[in-house]
Amino acid sequence: MSTLPVVAAVDGSNDSLRALEWAVTAARTRRTPLRVVHVRQYAVWAQPDVLVAGPPDPVDDPVLDEVRSYLEGRADRPEMEYLGLEGAPGALLPELGTTAQLMVLGSRGRGGFASLLLGSNSMAAARDAECPVVVVPRPGREVHDAPAVEPGPRVVAGLRVDCPDETTLDFAFGEAARRGARLHVVAAYPWPVQTWAAPGGFAVADFDQDAVESETRTLADGFAASLRARYPDVHIDLSVAAGDAAGHLVAASKGADLVVVGRHRRRLLAPARMLGSVTQAVLLHAASPVAVVPPAVDQE
Repeated sequence: MSTLPVVAAVDGSNDSLRALEWAVTAARTRRTPLRVVHVRQYAVWAQPDVLVAGPPDPVDDPVLDEVRSYLEGRADRPEMEYLGLEGAPGALLPELGTTAQLMVLGSRGRGGFASLLLGSNSMAAARDAECPVVVVPRPGREVHDAPAVEPGPRVVAGLRVDCPDETTLDFAFGEAARRGARLHVVAAYPWPVQTWAAPGGFAVADFDQDAVESETRTLADGFAASLRARYPDVHIDLSVAAGDAAGHLVAASKGADLVVVGRHRRRLLAPARMLGSVTQAVLLHAASPVAVVPPAVDQE
């Protein structure tokens, strides 16, 4: 059992309080401490030479005081730690992932524009942290074309059969096991299939869609087989669907406890860490909390 804490980033906003509630449950089910962190952002234009200031001491931090009062006396409260920092949240929060097993943030904070769907700090943490990052959205996001699912707790996971990521799927299995939830695995395949055509355009390839779907299902089943043995109590619902993976995952997020996606792996021509287009779309539009799981170290 990991002794690393679950980290909840707070800033006094309603978004961060929703994230805090999610983190309380996560720490309790993992039987690990909950580290509540508040990064007080300095004015960069006033302190140009300061990168990080202030010891990790939460004294005289009204945001952390508010959290203490909010959680005081609750029977479900895990072992608590409090950490107050001063600096740039977008830089400091990802660094905290090196000593955490999970980080939880709200989709938006106090700053920024109300029209934005995802705050810059949440985006930076999901992109750069070395631990999985859960982003808890504001309530009321509308999701259309949601699939019919059985009632009860449900974790959704995306699976790319052409580039499977065992770390991401293992995280999803673990979350489903802790919650006593069904695991809904979504494996999408591109359709119609396009190929390069001269001069410099695309042409629709002549493939049998039934054959493509059958092959996708076979690959997805095979990839999940080893994890089924490790999590025998987790029931899997496998959906194989044509078209946009992000759209299918967002649709499946309605009523789900969590959607799990992988972070983009580094490529030779794109060595920087980045969020893939599917992951970014799910973060922006999913109705449920979204967990972004970094690849294994040897795959980055």
